[in-house]
Amino acid sequence: MSKWKWIAASRRGTSHERSDTHRQDAYRCVVSRYGRLIAAVSDGAGSASHSRYGAVITCRLLTNRARAYGRVPSRGLFEEWIDELRDTIATTAARHDLQMRDFAATMLFAMSDARSLFIAHIGDGAIVRQDDPDGLWECVSWPESGEYASTTFFVTDNAGVRLRTATFEHSPHALALFSDGIERLVLDFASQTAPSGFFDTMSRAMKDSELPGAQRALSRQLHSYLGTPKINERTDDDKTMIVAVRR
Repeated sequence: MSKWKWIAASRRGTSHERSDTHRQDAYRCVVSRYGRLIAAVSDGAGSASHSRYGAVITCRLLTNRARAYGRVPSRGLFEEWIDELRDTIATTAARHDLQMRDFAATMLFAMSDARSLFIAHIGDGAIVRQDDPDGLWECVSWPESGEYASTTFFVTDNAGVRLRTATFEHSPHALALFSDGIERLVLDFASQTAPSGFFDTMSRAMKDSELPGAQRALSRQLHSYLGTPKINERTDDDKTMIVAVRR
């Protein structure tokens, strides 16, 4: 049985609402047959015409491969999944007479069992973890920006992917993945730290729930919160977050 419970939500940014365009973020959180947590978040590039499809394909393919594999992957195996992902996007693009760059999207991925945690990251957004219920939160994968302002890296980059991975030899108590629409609201860029206040509020909201898996009522509350004026005054981008806690 799964030892993980999680909340997850994605909210369209006000910039997309004003232009009447779709949300370009995607996410997916599942467990493997042996209760291992698998989570992915992807942010489609605003300049790419079909990036929301690139984000959906990214989350779906990587979580499917991880669930079928069943164990925490090595970097080498994950690179094979990324190669398959790029081939899938290239085939989809060719079928519709498009280019891979039309599906440009970032990628955040995490998989954890009872003993270890594997993370992988391309582009911006971030991954943070907490090792015990009363401990500090640590940003284990920081947003990566491109050469110019407001640019980053994508799974579809022609020059190849800038894949960052890490494996930790112990499983976290809690974990969060989020797109760049949230990063400046919850990270301290001056000190490159993850202040605990916001993440503690999210994780403690799940404390009283005995049910494993998706916490749907709390996820709806998170979805509502991400659309409040308090948040939208600080960012007009799409906002996506997964917060998971190990029971």
